[in-house]
Amino acid sequence: MSTVGQTIKCKAAIAWEAGKPLVIEEVEVAPPQTGEVRLKIHYTSLCHTDVYFWEAKGQTPLFPRIFGHEASGIVESVGEGVTHLQPGDHALPVFTGECGDCVHCKSEESNMCELLRINTDRGVMISDGKSRFSKDGKPIHHFLGTSTFSEYTVLHAGCVAKINPAAPLDKVTVLSCGICTGLGATVNVAKPKPGSSVAIFGLGAVGLAAAEGARICGAKRIIGIDLVPERFEQAKKFGCNEFVNPKDHDKPIQQVIAEMTNGGVDRAVECTGSIQAMVSAFECVHDGWGVAVLVGVPSKDDAFKTAPINFLNERTLKGTFYGNYKPRTDLPGVVEKYLSGELEVDKFITHSVPFTEINKAFDYMLKGESIRCLIRMQD
Repeated sequence: MSTVGQTIKCKAAIAWEAGKPLVIEEVEVAPPQTGEVRLKIHYTSLCHTDVYFWEAKGQTPLFPRIFGHEASGIVESVGEGVTHLQPGDHALPVFTGECGDCVHCKSEESNMCELLRINTDRGVMISDGKSRFSKDGKPIHHFLGTSTFSEYTVLHAGCVAKINPAAPLDKVTVLSCGICTGLGATVNVAKPKPGSSVAIFGLGAVGLAAAEGARICGAKRIIGIDLVPERFEQAKKFGCNEFVNPKDHDKPIQQVIAEMTNGGVDRAVECTGSIQAMVSAFECVHDGWGVAVLVGVPSKDDAFKTAPINFLNERTLKGTFYGNYKPRTDLPGVVEKYLSGELEVDKFITHSVPFTEINKAFDYMLKGESIRCLIRMQD
């Protein structure tokens, strides 16, 4: 029986309160409205951003809420006016979007869509200010316009990238958020040349993806910097071949790296959100040509402080959002890189649990045991 145009009843993991285990319950998912898509989620994974807003320590709490934004699925139905997707398409939902009409979408240099840029406070659909999720007649808030911790979800069509159906949905799930953020920061923004040196600050999932990007670009020295030495062995799989723990030195880490590399690295990518790491990343690149790229999200009151002479000596500081990838335009190509063997994705997935055990994924991340834990929706 067709579900098109009908409200679907399905299972979703609901966060009723901050920091409390998610509860899997039956919810109702309304059909997509104009410009929207309803996806059947096959796989989702847990990203640190989900945990941050679930804990609700640093922002306005919004509950009950269905979290999740890194996922893969198949289009169940589309709303009026949607032309780039149709039922049966394999797709990746993305926390940011590409409307195709704004000044950013029309620019080759930007991926920061005016309409669909990330909004962590919005818990409703952008078109009518209403939720597509409900339980017992009461609305449940969306998260990042994706809410993939549900067997079915509704998104703005501009936040859905159509991909090659030959790609295994379980593997490419992790491309919809963290991996592309780190990978693109290196490949699209830092752009290290073959044989060059790259410093990666922070060896979590995003930092490891940045290292993977350096490996793909042919960098010779890929230096991983992290306060947790247990991460170093794992990082070797992603191309890191040298490691520095700031705790082991009594001088600024940028000075240590400059001494290691005869004046500084060619490129640095910061993936921690620590303002000190950001400053260190910039100050450790070589004068004359060094480029530092900031990826991590700092606290809102942080300020970046460095001597202006660092710029005058021809060091470059850049920032990036989602690795400068346009979701609809660029993600299909990233998937093709995986299919061709150029990009290795499997090694990012360290754990896997059925949807019924989704809270285990939180445990793995909070204990620092996982890079990515895949959550199987169909088990």
